[in-house]
Amino acid sequence: MIRITELRLPLDHPEEALREAVLARLNIAPADLKSLHVARRGYDARKRGHIVLVYNVDCDVADEAAVLAAHESDQHVRPTPDTTYHLPEATLPEGMPRPVVIGAGPCGIMAALTLAQAGLKPIIIERGKDVKARTVDTFALWRKSVLTPESNVQFGEGGAGTFSDGKLYSGVSDPRHLGRHVLEEFVRAGAPEEILTISKPHIGTFRLVTMVMFIRAEIERLGGEYRFETRVEGFEMDGEGTERRLRGLRLSNGETLQAERVILAVGHSARDTFEMLRDAQVEMDAKPFSIGVRIEHPQSVIDVARFGASAGHEMLGAADYKLVHHASNGRAVYSFCMCPGGQVVAATSEEGQVVTNGMSQYSRAERNANSGIVVEVKPEVDFPDDVLGGVAFQRKWEKAAFVAGGSNYNAPAQRVGDFLAGRPSTSLGAVVPSYQPGVTPTDLTQCLPAFVTDAIREALPQFERKLRGFSMEDAVMTGVETRTSSPIRLRRDREGQSPTLRGLFPAGEGAGYAGGILSAGIDGIRAAEWLAASL
Repeated sequence: MIRITELRLPLDHPEEALREAVLARLNIAPADLKSLHVARRGYDARKRGHIVLVYNVDCDVADEAAVLAAHESDQHVRPTPDTTYHLPEATLPEGMPRPVVIGAGPCGIMAALTLAQAGLKPIIIERGKDVKARTVDTFALWRKSVLTPESNVQFGEGGAGTFSDGKLYSGVSDPRHLGRHVLEEFVRAGAPEEILTISKPHIGTFRLVTMVMFIRAEIERLGGEYRFETRVEGFEMDGEGTERRLRGLRLSNGETLQAERVILAVGHSARDTFEMLRDAQVEMDAKPFSIGVRIEHPQSVIDVARFGASAGHEMLGAADYKLVHHASNGRAVYSFCMCPGGQVVAATSEEGQVVTNGMSQYSRAERNANSGIVVEVKPEVDFPDDVLGGVAFQRKWEKAAFVAGGSNYNAPAQRVGDFLAGRPSTSLGAVVPSYQPGVTPTDLTQCLPAFVTDAIREALPQFERKLRGFSMEDAVMTGVETRTSSPIRLRRDREGQSPTLRGLFPAGEGAGYAGGILSAGIDGIRAAEWLAASL
């Protein structure tokens, strides 16, 4: 098979135009093109008046070698890559405890699935509840202001990605096409097949819930075992220094579980686990992250700003955006986790704190677009002497947001016009905020550091120049967005293990090696492969 990349066609091209474009690019006769398959479809909307569709196409031709030779200098005509995934081969030695995966988010799920498919029958430990029970608890916070600290947007089966837009794309380097394997497993679990071809696939919260349940059933069918509502509270170890080895896990139910190979796939909000790791002298570093707000606009405003007269076109869907500005105070401001046609959600995991996040359903049909507008936090500047200083930093502003919102899990909110003018909001305008349980109009400078509010005030007019309507008076900013990524990175060596605790394989978002569902899933597969290799 031959893959043609960057094949560009008008937005409203007729169906036969794709075949004709392939024939023209390869310079072959119609009879020599046996078949074609769209490998990827995206769009280029940089020119609103001239939006084009961009295809990668796999072609079966009569004389592949001759066609490739004729296009040797064309980087967009190459053999189709082999994306087949090959499971690791490993056997658990007699008497050795089964491998353990801590955390059932995207990283932990893919790690456990890979281990199960390799015949290693993993045990999965998840501090939260199964995804159905977790959904009930999460809705209780959104609708009744009742928080369950161990079962919420952050904790429970499926991880933080379950209550999100379900974005399935990533910018990580992926030469082995592990991302493709993650998508194929998701399709087997019930995701729409289109995620294999569209350039920015997403599946939404409700579909993620059913997929997570399907994958759990598959892991259990292969001999895996889940233990929900169980938290790891300590390690059993032997040896000294770099020769320390993991021998067991102390669990919240009082049990000590024998374990010599453990994938640590906790999320970015497992703060008590970070403290336990520090106390166990597991090597870690403070890592940059970002904090800020969620901003909401009418989705129609974003659609027109991005697509012009083509807004609403079925091939384009609800528009997204990606923005960045380097502020004069030395901090980068950027959009984060943009959710077209979605809603802002309550995402705290600790009492007396307010945290925001964004989510969408598969349809992306809600009235508002929302995105994080966040500013980078620099450990070496903001908390230079404490490896867990980022946790304290996040908590400080989450508590301030709780107070500013009314101390009842309402979130503080402010109109963009008021924020730019430096005055508190006393009411909101045409843009109705979607955050549940509710918002309190106020002054967001009460719950964000000055370097963040200064940088966002500078960035908003610059974003307006790129997207007309972005700094509209009635756009709503809701605080605070603090859980953009993990505040730490757990060190790991070339074999994927902690240098100071052999047998521990740090992975995923909480360990500082992923940022989103797809990259976390990829890292989970890699961790499973490292564990299998260690056997």
